Amino acid sequence: MKALLTLLKTNDSFTPLVARLMLGFVMFPHGAQKALGWFGGYGFSATMNFFTGQMHISALFAFLAIVAEFAGSIGLITGFLSRVSAFGIAVVMLVAMLTVHASNGMFMNWAGNQKGEGFEYHLLALGLALVVILSGAGKWSIDRLLARRLELQRVKQSENSDKRPVTITMENVSIDSGPAGSRRTPSAAA
Repeated sequence: MKALLTLLKTNDSFTPLVARLMLGFVMFPHGAQKALGWFGGYGFSATMNFFTGQMHISALFAFLAIVAEFAGSIGLITGFLSRVSAFGIAVVMLVAMLTVHASNGMFMNWAGNQKGEGFEYHLLALGLALVVILSGAGKWSIDRLLARRLELQRVKQSENSDKRPVTITMENVSIDSGPAGSRRTPSAAA
């Protein structure tokens, strides 16, 4: 439970909120292209075939890349398992940067003069992912709600573990036979 709480814990800041929403909304169309064929994409089967056949990526890593972009973007938008989602997207961006886009230079191919796209987009996505990985989901996230509940549960458990059972014996109990409200002094009891 402590590891899960660490994974979900976040603050009430707008900074990670903005980072996760921007990254989530930018990555969603890319993930939906690969997973569903939306936004002019080829869909899951064709993307898997391209990754495994053309790019020679193992089926496991191809599948994880599609899941990281699609499910990860939804996780970021909703603020659910945001650190895991951001980590998955960061890995995809880093691999894409190093294996495909680094040879094209830093800049995107706005004028059509390069043979491919540079890595500036991937670098920005990686930066946003790092904000979420380090800070958590921030304000208005499912992670924050779950972390609060887990923290309350942990506090209740620790309070209950501090309560020790009390054993009552006749040696530490005295019975006062005097009238109600009367006090007996130690000398009178003897």
